Order: sequence, then structure tokens, then C-alpha cells
Amino acid sequence: MPRSSSERIVVLGGGAAGMFAAITCAELAPHKEVIVLEKGPQLLAKVRISGGGRCNVTYACFDPREFCTRYPRGERELIGPMHRFQAKDTVEWFEHRGVKLKTEADGRMFPVTDQSGTIIDCLVSAARNAGVKLFTNRGVLGIDRTPNGFRIKTHDDTMDCGKLLLATGGTRTPAMGDFARLLGHSLEPPVPSLFTFHIEEAWVRELAGVSVPGVELSVPGTNLREQGPLLFTHWGLSGPVVLRLSAWGARELHAKDYKFPLRIAWTSSAEIKRSASLVVNSPVGGLPKRLWAVLVNLAGIPPNERWANLSKAVQVRLEAQLHSTELQVSGKSLNKDEFVTCGGVRLPEINFKTMESRICSGLYFAGELLDIDGITGGFNFQAAWTTGWIAGNAMAL
Repeated sequence: MPRSSSERIVVLGGGAAGMFAAITCAELAPHKEVIVLEKGPQLLAKVRISGGGRCNVTYACFDPREFCTRYPRGERELIGPMHRFQAKDTVEWFEHRGVKLKTEADGRMFPVTDQSGTIIDCLVSAARNAGVKLFTNRGVLGIDRTPNGFRIKTHDDTMDCGKLLLATGGTRTPAMGDFARLLGHSLEPPVPSLFTFHIEEAWVRELAGVSVPGVELSVPGTNLREQGPLLFTHWGLSGPVVLRLSAWGARELHAKDYKFPLRIAWTSSAEIKRSASLVVNSPVGGLPKRLWAVLVNLAGIPPNERWANLSKAVQVRLEAQLHSTELQVSGKSLNKDEFVTCGGVRLPEINFKTMESRICSGLYFAGELLDIDGITGGFNFQAAWTTGWIAGNAMAL
């Protein structure tokens, strides 16, 4: 017997949030018809390329309030949802379905297979087992309100549904947020988050491949300051410390057109040695030899200078270089294929107990379409799992 349209739930977007919501809803309400419409040719395309093809599923922090401090936008709103479905629940969800996760030294969690395909296969299988109908290459042309819900127009047909979930991903192109706007919502303007810095200084690019375990970055004239590992690249600087700074400073750095001074403290330890050894051959603070040689040169110390012969003035110059090298950032690049944006549907317009719109009843949101974004390390996926799970539960009622 065919289901009525009021029992049909349509999810726009076959990414992490949309799929997780659809599975959750279908498992809780098998009498409802749950449909996923994905505009592209593949489900979970972003999952496939994430984490270098390994899929950084979540992060090993199991205190919801502490976990939420990793979100430059959305920290306060996610505290309630994370108490209902947090990283521990994500781990258990996948393990219950035969996918074991492992924790790396930095806290990131991946499938033990190190293959994003493992996560994709799990989600697709769970969706099919729950009876979710999955459609790819199914772009939506329009959405209209009806007395009982929504009418969705695609290239192929028109369908009515009682509840609708928008999980169409980041708003980096205007079309991503068009349906939210049409249904009464307003959006924070999208700007990139999680990006690397272009530096034109020749010596920076010559150090491509060199990593420094712990530095402190700051942007003069702002409150932006982060600590962590740094990586030199062929175009400038990357690594966790750069990505975290870019996330917290997404709007501020966008306003500067990604052209700003960057101050680097290479080490907190600058022990000046009293020995006959050459300065250039004796790095301090565990700094890599190639970087140390550059910093010694920037401090104006000749390659044949010995520690024992350093004047006080030269020592001060060297310490200043170690504690405050200043570089000029001239632009940005996306971090690999991680298209994370800050911006999206304004959070006060959403009820975070259900992920339902406060403006349009029967309309739900999940994932990156919301003005929520986390630092690198699995936090954006966890926001997708959590908001998808909350929405799926609410739509099942």
C-alpha cells in the first residue's frame, strides 16, 4: 500500500550529515518513506577525499563541552546536541556496524583500514538496510510550500513530502543556500575556513617539506594567536597551527583580503651556548638544522661565527629572530580538498533540540549548510554526525 506524502521525508544532500540523518530516521521509523536526493554523481563524495583518502571520522575527546571548544562558530549551540550524540557515540555507532576506529597520537580518529571507502560502504549499507531510497544525479529545481509540507521539483519528477531536511553542504556558492533563503531563512556570508598561507619570501619556499613540532603564530593588531606544528610548503606555510589560526580568523583574515603580517615564535627556549662550536651548527630549542641556519643568517651571524665570540648585541638579535620572526602573508590556498567554509544559515533561526527551522515548520537542517565550522581534526564530521542524528530523530516522530 503506498505511503501518503505526509509520511515521506526527503533529504537534500547525500553527504555525511544527510546520509546520517536519513539512516537515523529510517531506522527509527520504518513505516516512513525516507528519500535522499544527491545532486552529484556520487554519494558521500567529500567523505571519500577527506583525510587524504582515510576519512578523519571524529576526534578522541569524550567531554562534550570540551569538544565544543574546537568550533570557532557553533560552540554554544552544539553543547546540547553533543550531550545527546558525541564522539563516543560516533565510535560506538560505527563499531556496532562492523567498522572499528583507531586513535592516532594527535587525537584524530580513522577507520583501522585507513580507507575512506570503509566509512562510505558502511553508511550506504546502513541506509539500504534501513530502506532509505538513494538517488544520485538528482538536482532539485525548486521547492514550494504546500498545506501538508513541501513539493520538490527535480529534472525527473515532482514529489510531495511532509518533512524536508536541507543538508546541501557549505554555502561557498550562492546556489547552496538558495533553498534556505526561499523558505525564509537568512545566511551569514560564506568565507573560507581551514586554509594555508602564501608567503613570497624565497627562504620560506626553499624550506618546503621541513616541519617544526611546535611554534606560536600571531597576527599583529588582532587577538589571533595559535600554537602547534608548522609545515613549510612550496607556496608558504601550512600545518595544524596554520589551519587552526585560519579557522578562528576566517572572517577577520577575509576582511584583510588575506594580506597581513604574521609573527612566528619558533621556540620558547633560546639558550645561548658558551662554547667554541659554530653557531650555525648548533640549533637551540630542537629546531630543524635547515631552519636554524636560515634564522642564524637572518640575525646577521656569519657562518664561521662561534658561540663564544657572540657579542651581546648579536645575541639580542638572534633571540629576537627566534621569538618574533615577521613574515608577510600574500594570499591563501585551500587545505588539500577540504572545502570548509564559515557562514551559512544563521544559528538563532534553528531549534538545536530538533534541528528544525524556527521559521518554517517541517524544515530541518544539518551539517555544513549551518553557520558551524570546526578546526581540523575530525570536528566538522562530528558536527555532521551530531546534527544529522538530532534531525533524524526529530523527523522520525
